Amino acid sequence: MAVATSSTSTAARRPVSQRPSRAYKLLRLNWFGGLAGWIWLGIVLVPLYWIVVTSFKDQSAYFTQNPFALPSAPTTNNYKLVIESDFPRYFLNSVIVTIGTILPAVAIAFMASYAIIRGAGSKFLAGVNGLFLMGLAIPLQATIIPVYLLIIRMRLYDSLLALILPSVAFAIPLSVLVLSNFIRDVPKELFESMRVDGATEWGMMTKLALPLTRPALVTVSIYNGLGVWNGFLLPLILTQSPDKRTLPLALWTFQGQYSVNVPAVLASVVLTTLPVVILYAVSRKQLLGGLTAGFSR
Repeated sequence: MAVATSSTSTAARRPVSQRPSRAYKLLRLNWFGGLAGWIWLGIVLVPLYWIVVTSFKDQSAYFTQNPFALPSAPTTNNYKLVIESDFPRYFLNSVIVTIGTILPAVAIAFMASYAIIRGAGSKFLAGVNGLFLMGLAIPLQATIIPVYLLIIRMRLYDSLLALILPSVAFAIPLSVLVLSNFIRDVPKELFESMRVDGATEWGMMTKLALPLTRPALVTVSIYNGLGVWNGFLLPLILTQSPDKRTLPLALWTFQGQYSVNVPAVLASVVLTTLPVVILYAVSRKQLLGGLTAGFSR
């Protein structure tokens, strides 16, 4: 208490000229960074505002009113037009492809990551890990022709399974990289204690590694889900029938179908991005928690 009192009295006796002034504190603020942040926020929000506002205008108001003005007579006819054009079918196709990709990709990546970390001395598993890392360096665009030929040989062309299988293959490498870093940081003593209690490898994987790596599982699931949901190249190359289209490909066809009706095109854009926004809003804490936990490791 005496030490605290003496330090307080010393600070009180400090000359006023040596104390940091308010102007000095203001100068230390990152004004450039703050201004750049506000400019970037405006760059992002202005197009979003224009898309949403225009989607509630009719075609005549789009050409006569100020582009950034609120609609004088808001209408939902554009959304009705898009929904009546088989939009629910395209939405269901995207849901099937996304879920059909996430579940097997994350399950396979988790089991592979567990085997790679637990069998660290195995040359075979080290080689498998190297193959997964090499997969990160191969872009989808570079393999689209071999993938197309494989799908044709497997007689899966123009089916949703033709979209799911390549998506699973390209989602596994990054998932293995993220999950293996989380499993590697699980203390070995926990595995040894469970081994002493008679637990099998499967039991340790499901009862110990799985709960501890839940933030990483959520992170890779959301990341891969967004990539598959917004995927355009695979549906364009591997499907042909209108009833097999996903939302990004359907949005492209909407642009051709409603090339003059811009509000209808923007209404389809809003309906396509709305599930992604809702997913991010619901799972934002889990996603950021998994990312920050991964960086802290």
